[in-house]
Amino acid sequence: MSTSFTVIGQQLHRQLGEILAAPVLGGRDDPLELVSAAHEAQDQAEALMAAAVQQARDAGRTWQEIGGVLGVSRQAVFQRYGKPIDPRTGEAMNTNALPGAAELARAVIDDLAHARWTDVSARFDATMRDRLTVEGLAEAWAHIVGLAGAYTSHGGTDAVRAGDFTTTNTPLSFEAGDFVARITFRDDQTIAGLYILDPNTNQ
Repeated sequence: MSTSFTVIGQQLHRQLGEILAAPVLGGRDDPLELVSAAHEAQDQAEALMAAAVQQARDAGRTWQEIGGVLGVSRQAVFQRYGKPIDPRTGEAMNTNALPGAAELARAVIDDLAHARWTDVSARFDATMRDRLTVEGLAEAWAHIVGLAGAYTSHGGTDAVRAGDFTTTNTPLSFEAGDFVARITFRDDQTIAGLYILDPNTNQ
């Protein structure tokens, strides 16, 4: 077992022990201290998971096998824990999603829901601007409303980086149907892709 895996496991074990003992021993007067401790433990648990996945990979286990244990696809687990090499440079690729990508996606969705087509178009990169006019964007949203009724709400946003782009997926609820807003951002926060997808079909 690797040293890093052991150390992280010991730290997490100690933190969880403190959190579980707090209500009995009365060691934390401020409930926010407990929230802070739980947040630290969550970070340690994620670090432990990353170390465990790396150890499994070092032992020759496939992404398919690891994904099977976690209940996700091999692509999903690779996107979260993999270390892809950029074929253009031979260097490790940046796998961190664009900071604030979820908030950016929700802002775009809010603009769509309130018919602010020009505001959405203003976020497009040059390629998107050439391919999708303001009128075309409005027509596409009207098509979705025609299929499923008025927009009502959205769910949590997932953000994943692949290569030079960060792609967000946000569940959307309409009166009579559900869709997913898939928005791809460049690092300068411009939109390089925008799709409203039916979650029941292949995406």
